[in-house]
Amino acid sequence: HLHRRTREPLMASIDQFLIDATERMEKSVQATHDHFNSVRTGRASAALLDRISIDYYGTPTPLRNIATINVPEARLLTIQPFDPSVLKQIERSIMESDLGLQPSTDGKVIRLPIPQLTEERRKEYVKVVRQMAEEGRVAVRNVRRDAMRHLEELVKSGEAGDDEERAAEARVQKLTDDHIGKIDDLLKHKEADIMEV
Repeated sequence: HLHRRTREPLMASIDQFLIDATERMEKSVQATHDHFNSVRTGRASAALLDRISIDYYGTPTPLRNIATINVPEARLLTIQPFDPSVLKQIERSIMESDLGLQPSTDGKVIRLPIPQLTEERRKEYVKVVRQMAEEGRVAVRNVRRDAMRHLEELVKSGEAGDDEERAAEARVQKLTDDHIGKIDDLLKHKEADIMEV
């Protein structure tokens, strides 16, 4: 009888612990997705400029916080700063970035044409996103490793039985497979976008 009472909080702690592992894996998938967004394809996307920030009155500030970014055409971005005095700085930041894009301005709005990617550039970008995907997978596997270690400790300390540990480990493995699957799907779509002519 006593045994049963101590079991219930334990199952709650295993559940909580699986919820935490799930959240950490979700974050790794989301981070991979965000990284993918900052890699160029042949199409214009405001997310390309996510990594661009400028020194705004002494504070490094993300471009999206100080300008309106629009996609008026499939191969064009326009950037309209709220404060026109930073126009030159924005232009310079874009030119110094690794985006390989040439901004032009009329004094109010920066136009950023997105040229077709060359075959060579496309292959380079595919390598970049594959590396990003691998980093995402490694992050998910690290969560799995931590989780398995934690479960072993519960058994060692007598807080969990072998059956509970095995059931929880199976759930952690399924979570790992699901989240790595999500990263693989994201990669497949991103590669297709990059290779699209």
